[in-house]
Parts: sequence; structure tokens; C-alpha cells
Amino acid sequence: MFAQSSIRLHAAAFVIFSCICLVTTDVWQTLKARDVQLEEAKVGTFNLSRAAAQQAEDVIKESDTVLVGIVERIEYEGASAASTPRMHNFLASLTRELPQLAGIFLYDEHGNWLATSQTTLATDFNNSDREYFAYHRTHDDRGAYVAGPVHSRSTGKWILPVSRRINKADGSFGGVALATISIEFFKHFYDSLDIGQAGAILLMLETGSIVVRRPFSDDFVGKDLNSSPLLQMYRSQGTVGTLTIASSQDGVLRLISYCRLKRYPLFVAAALSEDEMLAEWRRNTRVHSAGLAVLIAAVGIFGWRLTRQIRLRSQAESKVIRTQKELQRANETLERLAMQDGLTGLANRRRLDLTLNSQFSHAALCHDTLALIMLDVDRFKRYNDTRGHAAGDDCLRAIASVIQVTAASRPGDLVARYGGEEFAVVLPGADADGAMAVAEKIRRAVQDMAMPHVGTAMGVVTISAGVVSLIPQPGQKPSHLLEAADRALYAAKTGGRNRVSYERDPVSSRQGAQGAR
Repeated sequence: MFAQSSIRLHAAAFVIFSCICLVTTDVWQTLKARDVQLEEAKVGTFNLSRAAAQQAEDVIKESDTVLVGIVERIEYEGASAASTPRMHNFLASLTRELPQLAGIFLYDEHGNWLATSQTTLATDFNNSDREYFAYHRTHDDRGAYVAGPVHSRSTGKWILPVSRRINKADGSFGGVALATISIEFFKHFYDSLDIGQAGAILLMLETGSIVVRRPFSDDFVGKDLNSSPLLQMYRSQGTVGTLTIASSQDGVLRLISYCRLKRYPLFVAAALSEDEMLAEWRRNTRVHSAGLAVLIAAVGIFGWRLTRQIRLRSQAESKVIRTQKELQRANETLERLAMQDGLTGLANRRRLDLTLNSQFSHAALCHDTLALIMLDVDRFKRYNDTRGHAAGDDCLRAIASVIQVTAASRPGDLVARYGGEEFAVVLPGADADGAMAVAEKIRRAVQDMAMPHVGTAMGVVTISAGVVSLIPQPGQKPSHLLEAADRALYAAKTGGRNRVSYERDPVSSRQGAQGAR
């Protein structure tokens, strides 16, 4: 009797202890999942703020570039009544080419309109009271000036003024060239971004004046946020940062990341609602909690059977763990084989494509260089014909080993077999000189192996290499890098083989690079 009671007591204690462990584990995993969710959201908002900042930078830079040409033209040729129609046509054509521009205007030193991109030149308007006009009149600075958003006097719409000073021949103030960027342009871009129902994007001047905000409202444009926590943190902690605050505009708690424009005194803040960020986590938590409640109930109901089943369950769990480990090892082996060339042991074409796509995207995002070396064994078909395919395989393995040892000196470098007797080396962050040096080092190392080959001028196995290094530009794809490297390899082949050639025009289309194999 006592023994049975002791067993029941131990079983009850075990059930209670198990339930406590289950609840504790589930709570810990749930909190950890929440942290992971917030961290992913933090990365997402940071990337979103950087992308929006780059878009604003590009838009303002394009507009400012237009002003540079106009100012130079006015200061060199002057502005007269006779040239007004010609200038109007010129300004109108520039405005049509840049969709963000609401208009381009030229003012004399008194603020009167000299020329405009609009259909008619208004003579009853004077802009000498505008902030940007007063600034240029009192400052000799020849750079661009971005003022706070204003209502256009010609269209009545919100615009962001970007202006430059015009000097007379003696260096005195001669007027202002103004490009007005439509606030609607930014609004349409921000509306295209997926930030949820309660997300927000904000473009703001460092002075605290809002340029545009999503959700959009006329009341927000030009609003002063000098007292907001966001602006205070921006001024105290630098040009990039992340914080979680309740919005001073609508009270919504958001995770906010901000990023300053490189050339202009503005910054972009991207914010995601914490409620929306954690919505999926909350759903999963409810499911986990319901499952846990069912599990605890089941453990309580069948607790009296635990003593008899614990040994069998322990054996079953051990078997499952062993099976999982074996399966994991098998999966790792399969994954490694799927990414490895069977002959040389190098990365195969599939892994090369994946790595090249990843590194190309990273280089484009970070505006960094990415280099690619394409290598080809000189007259390898003749080597196979004279020495046999087995010897050819040995040759490729030996060359692969030399390339791997010579080229892959950094964790991010990749050596791959491109196909047949072709190899490729991916060098993230390498400039032209560095990539050329690596390629030349490989060429010398292969030549120094002194593997006999009657089909080459040196009498030994040699390779030719094509090198390209570029900073990815908008519209380019990883295939541009491969094509450029292939053209460089073609140049090395047609130039006599056993040499390294550098592609200096990576944008050109590929033409017949296979002819010299």
C-alpha cells in the first residue's frame, strides 16, 4: 500500500514538474521568438529607410544637376528678353524629362521672374520673400540649397524648392535658379512601399520641418517636429539609428529607423507598427498556448501511466535522436555534394551562380566592388587527344588545386569549376589591380607546375584568364559580370594565350567569346 502510494506521489510530482518545465520552455521560446521577430523588423525598417533615403538623394541630385547647367549657362550667356522664349523651351524640355519636377524658374536679383518652364511667364509674381531667395541673397555659397516645402504660387501645390545662386560677372548677387520637386512624387513612391496599415515613412529636413509623410495629409507638410523624440535622437546620436516610440502624430507605437541623405540636409525615417510586426507572433503564441494546454491536460490524465512507459519512451526518444542526427548528417552530405564538382572538388556551377547572385546584390547595396576571374586551360582538347581523358582529368584536378591554394585567401572568395576546362574565381571587394594580381599569380603557378603539353608554345600546360571588376549599377545583373569576364578571357585567348586580360568596358554586349577556345 505504501509502495503504491509512493509511486502515485512520485508520478504526481513528476507530472507537476513536467508541466512546469513545459510551461517554462514554451514561455522562453515564445519570448525568444518575439525578440527574433523584432530583430527582423529592425533590419527591415533600416533597409527601408536606406532605400528611401537613396531615392530622395537621387531625386534631389537629378534636380540639382539640372540647376548646375542652367546657372552656368546664365552666367556665361546672360539672360535677356530676346532669349526668354528659347530659355522657356529649354526649361520646359528639362521638366518633361524629369517626372519629379513641378517646374524650373529663373529670378533676377530683385525676385522677378526671368524665365520659367511653365506655359506663360507670370510678371505679377515676385519671389524675393521666399526663404531660398533670402538665403542666396545673403550667402556667397554656390552649392545647392534645399528649403522647407511651400505652396507653389503658380500651381498652388506643395513643392520642395531646390535652388542655386546666380552671380553677375563681378561676383555680386544676380538672382536665383530654382527647381521645384513635387511633393506628390514622393507621396506616390511611398505609397508603393509595403509598410502595413499602420506603418509610416517620413522625409524631413534637419531643421525639423516635415517634407512628406505617409500616411499623407496636407496638415503634415511643413509641420515643425523640433520637439519630437525622433529629431532629438537624430541630433544626439548620429545620421543613422533605430528607436521604438509612440508617434507624436497619431500615438501609434512604432519601430523607427532613420537614415540621413549623404549630400543634402534631410533624413528619412521608416516606421512599422509594433502591433502589426507582432501580429503573427501573437497568433503563433495563441496556437502554442492552446496546444500546451491540451498537452498539460493529456499529461495530467495519463500521468499514472508514466512510470510504466518511461523506459520505453526513453528508448524511443534515443532512437529518434539518433535517426535525426543520421538524417542531418545525410542531408549535410547531400547538400555539400549538390554544391561540389565531382571531378575537382571545387564549387560547381550551381554554387557559383548562387554565390555570384548573392555577392552581386551585396555589392550593389553597399556600392562596393566585385571582381570575377574566368580561367581556361589553353588547348585542352589537344591535351586530351594526345594524352587521353584520364590524364586530362588529372590535369584538371591539379589545376583546380593550384587555383584553390593560390586564389582563395579570404573567407568570402570562391573558386568554382565553370564547366569543362573553365574555372571561375569570385573576389568580393577586389578592385581591378587586386584581381589582376590574383589572376597573374594563378597563371604563373599553373605554368610553374611544368606539366608537359606539346600543344602550347611553352611546351607545358598554361592557362588564360579574363578579369573584370565593377561596382554594380542600376539595371545590371550578374550576367553582365560573367559576360564581361568572358570577353576578357576571349581577348586573352586571341592575344596569344598564357596571359591575363582585363575587361575595361563591362557594359558592352558579349560578342563571340567562344571562338578561341
